[in-house]
Amino acid sequence: MRQLLPVTILLAAIFIFSCKNSGSEQKTSGFIERTGMDSSIKPGDDFFDYVNGKWVANAVIPATETGAGGFFDLARKSRQDLHGILEDVSKSDHTKGSMEQLVGDFYRSGMDSAAIDKLGYEPLKPFLQTINAIKSPSEIMSFVAEQYQKGSYLLFFSYVGSDEKNSGYNILNFYQGGLGLPDRDYYFRNDPASKQITDAYLAYISGTFKLTGTDSATSVKNALTVYNFEKQLAASHKTRVEVRDPQANYNKIPVAAADKKMPVFALGTFLSSLNIKTDSVNIGQPGFFEKVNQMLQSTPLERWKNYLAFHTIRSFSAALSSDFVNAQFDFSKVMTGQQSQKPRWERMVSRTDMQLGEALGQLYVKKYFSESAKKRMLGLVENLQKAFAARINKLDWMSDSTKTKAKEKLASFTKKIGYPDKWRDYSKVNIDKSGYFNNIIALNEDEFNFQKAKIDKPVDRTEWGMTPPTVDAYYNPPMNEIVFPAGILQPPYFYENADDAINYGGIGMVIGHEMTHGFDDQGAQYDKDGNLKNWWAPEDYEKFKALGQKVIDLYNSFTVLDSLHVNGAATNGENIADIGGLAIAFDAFKLTKQGRDTVKINGLTPEQRFMLSFGLIWRSKMKPEFQRMLINVDVHSPAIWRVNGSIMNFDPFYTQFNVQPGEKMYRADSIRIRIW
Repeated sequence: MRQLLPVTILLAAIFIFSCKNSGSEQKTSGFIERTGMDSSIKPGDDFFDYVNGKWVANAVIPATETGAGGFFDLARKSRQDLHGILEDVSKSDHTKGSMEQLVGDFYRSGMDSAAIDKLGYEPLKPFLQTINAIKSPSEIMSFVAEQYQKGSYLLFFSYVGSDEKNSGYNILNFYQGGLGLPDRDYYFRNDPASKQITDAYLAYISGTFKLTGTDSATSVKNALTVYNFEKQLAASHKTRVEVRDPQANYNKIPVAAADKKMPVFALGTFLSSLNIKTDSVNIGQPGFFEKVNQMLQSTPLERWKNYLAFHTIRSFSAALSSDFVNAQFDFSKVMTGQQSQKPRWERMVSRTDMQLGEALGQLYVKKYFSESAKKRMLGLVENLQKAFAARINKLDWMSDSTKTKAKEKLASFTKKIGYPDKWRDYSKVNIDKSGYFNNIIALNEDEFNFQKAKIDKPVDRTEWGMTPPTVDAYYNPPMNEIVFPAGILQPPYFYENADDAINYGGIGMVIGHEMTHGFDDQGAQYDKDGNLKNWWAPEDYEKFKALGQKVIDLYNSFTVLDSLHVNGAATNGENIADIGGLAIAFDAFKLTKQGRDTVKINGLTPEQRFMLSFGLIWRSKMKPEFQRMLINVDVHSPAIWRVNGSIMNFDPFYTQFNVQPGEKMYRADSIRIRIW
């Protein structure tokens, strides 16, 4: 799990009830669900299928989903919980500027599909007219700047975050973008699956132009223009492996120097038009921005206009009439395999959470999150910190001086659980229940101004990068923080009253995973204060990199969807975190009373229950199209390899499930990967 990136933690059902004492077994509040297990499979051949095989064989993916399993089920439950809140607050009027008024009226405005359909693409016509009137590269950049304020990130992305070499202060960052397909590599593949996606994308672009009144022949021509324009941009993108190098993505540069290097891009003018005053920015991928500068000079204005028009429409399609929404969904069907669009209420729940997350979040935690759950979760986190520190002490490949610094970093983690201590104030935003598009623009402008005010200012370490209802978690290297929103702290991830084997094998592993991100191939490059700064003895870091290469090599050998392989380099940080997270959670479990005894429950040892809980939390079944897309763009390995790749390197697995040489997952003790 990585900062602000989607996390594919796919967890499955662990049911709670009380069992009576029977023989050597003890009373427990936890029960491992075993009906989905396939006992015909040896644990040492395929632990994921041993735990989940029957469930996978019988699970049906709903038409409105891209997959089934714990994560999908919990995300759907979270949307249903939020739906109930929004339905309640939207039924009556509230004080202007109150949380209830903001979220209720925003939700109500988005649910008025008749009014939205009646407008068609009318709200975008002023933007399209401005594009048509563009006469120079400077006017292109002026339009891009105008759209940034309104929430449409054309050409590239920007964000305000910690200066990674001076982490106490914020800096404005620029990042490669401008593509309509998920990753640069889509533009350069010729296999049948990729060609199908390209054809669908071209049809989507063409169809979008038709919806704005362009004739068929011109629409097809415009689509090719846009696609080829994007392909030029894609050629200058760093690959998803290359963008994982934080040192290479740190390129702080004075604005004046950037203007000399890229005079047509004219960064200084761009910032001035946004009323941003700063001396320096970070340009993550300079080659991409140099390409944009070159294209501003060499690419005809008409091609630029086609590109800007399509991407402006695409940015706001979800706020337009159903024709635009359906066109976008028809393309996404090819990408993800999702058969039917989610009902409007689900889409509006997600949109409200995205735009007013901390207002809606306050209402959510008041109803669905208990302080006792937060207290137990904090106890789990602190126990894992102790276990991690003990593991660092025992490392045979790290010197004592580096161990001391590693433990200092571990002890410096900021732990955020449930919800922020300080809530964001949206009360100055004007939200009207009868103007959905205008509401989106108002909130986007508020977000822009909120971020702009932070540039070159001290970092506010109380801020969160996820909303409280989010079913996810993250580690943020420059803040050296681990964050667990309330949304993930419920079944099947976390049970307030479950026995320790279940919780340590479930949410405990997730906690350990996030902690290990502070020491994966990326996180290990940041010190305890969050600065991109070496804190390692040189020989220790070389040993660490060699161990990381073993992880890459192992995961490169794993196949998905016939001949498609896991990309070990792209997923290396997550794989290191999975292997480390499992081991740390187990050691923390062994510090508990249940972890230290040998009492069986339902015939299972405490250690077996821990491992079965771990196997269950990744239970999932996905559409092949969605799985293929994730392999191409996600930094996480598929669920089966998150389980099997971790546990085949986990010593207790071999003793508890009697794994023997010759079984498919068996790895000799000498080659098991042990980093943390």
